Amino acid sequence: MRRKITTWMFLCMAMLLAFGSIASAEGEKKTVILGTSAEYMPYEFHKTIDGVDTIVGFDIEIAKEIAKDMGAELIIKDTSFDALLPELTTGRIDFVISGMNPTEDRRKSIDFSIPYYKAEQTIVVRKEDKDKFNTIESLEGASFGVQKSSVQEKIAKSIPNATVVSLDKIPDLMLQLETGRVDVVITEYPVAKANMDEEKMAITDAKPKSENDEYAVGVRKGNEELLKSINATLERLIADNQVQKFVDEAGDLAADRVKEQLNTFEYFWKYRDYYAKGVQYTLLISALGVLFGFILGLVIALLRMSGNSILKFIATAYIEIMRGTPMLVQLFIIHYSLASFDIKFTPIQSGILTLSLNSAAYLAEIFRAGIQGVDRGQLEAARSLGMKKSQAMRHIILPQALKSVLPAIGNEFIVIIKESSIVSFIGVMDIMYQAQILRGSTFAALNPLLVAAVMYFVLTFVLSKLLGVLERKLSASDNR
Repeated sequence: MRRKITTWMFLCMAMLLAFGSIASAEGEKKTVILGTSAEYMPYEFHKTIDGVDTIVGFDIEIAKEIAKDMGAELIIKDTSFDALLPELTTGRIDFVISGMNPTEDRRKSIDFSIPYYKAEQTIVVRKEDKDKFNTIESLEGASFGVQKSSVQEKIAKSIPNATVVSLDKIPDLMLQLETGRVDVVITEYPVAKANMDEEKMAITDAKPKSENDEYAVGVRKGNEELLKSINATLERLIADNQVQKFVDEAGDLAADRVKEQLNTFEYFWKYRDYYAKGVQYTLLISALGVLFGFILGLVIALLRMSGNSILKFIATAYIEIMRGTPMLVQLFIIHYSLASFDIKFTPIQSGILTLSLNSAAYLAEIFRAGIQGVDRGQLEAARSLGMKKSQAMRHIILPQALKSVLPAIGNEFIVIIKESSIVSFIGVMDIMYQAQILRGSTFAALNPLLVAAVMYFVLTFVLSKLLGVLERKLSASDNR
């Protein structure tokens, strides 16, 4: 029994490792992968063009020129800002353009091109506070909203008695300001103009200074050939004044964004294609996470109950470690840290592995409780009739154990669907990822999240009802 389960587990894992690699076999065309965080209008942001979600912005136009000069196809990978350096250093992307300052700390881990743009820092406040925070001195003791791992974060921390709130997304910072959770937001002037609600917010006369207001392209250490090509393209664009042209065009695109007065249902219906795509990824990752977690959890439960002390110790240690550490940490270790040992998974593979490995630890304890809940006399009776222990476990014990713990297993499956939302941190386009895109590409703060919450509820509600039907059928078979 155990051998068969283990064989199936390895077959499934092999299928997972192969998943996502098929596309790489298509064609021999040269490609170059750009890493960016498309929540930074007008540098890079999402916009629906001819019904298609498109990443636009002047950074993107520069990246297109770089790819064109290289004779390569540009592939854009959208992820959170603080994940860009790990993505670059682990080789998942070739270069970064995302309004990134070439600070000394960053230069320790990556190389930078020549600067391609410089923008002044601005202070954004609620309109009623414009006169209150009109000088640098008046900012002392204020609460600041800044983008995580940015030069603005350093500026805020340098102000005496400042309280600093660091977040990934500019729309989230503007929401923090609008709802009074921070007093000011520090960001560049083009970003402020593109993201602020001018009916409620204003830019003050205070002009914070930073050591580095320039922006450059980031590449991996030692990639001199790519860096040389990028610098040649940037020199051409700067000489032809193309960068400023891209800035102006991106500003016009951002200015087209209009705040829509839609209720939640209208919002969902208008952007249903985004959510439909998100549901597909959520179901894929959750279903495979459930499948592999179920198989692995059963194996671990049997190992923990085995007579071999070494196997029992390994299974126990696995359960304690996986249950005692946050799933988000496990996701980052699998996706980023393993890449240091040349073990690289795609975002989807990393998400499935994380959900599987984490849920297996909880399911193992559920299975163990179910197995131990079956009267031991049944195992002894089966053995006395000539059945091997593995046969008795397969035909007598496990069917009863699984039936008794089915509600607990169902709860774990529901948890997996909800916790699959963490994969949005590494760029998987699930429901939560789509909601964040819509929050950035529209002025809506609440509706994208409400729609996402409803969709998660529908998925979990349907699953719980299906499990309820299965429980009733099993109960009916017991009563016959």
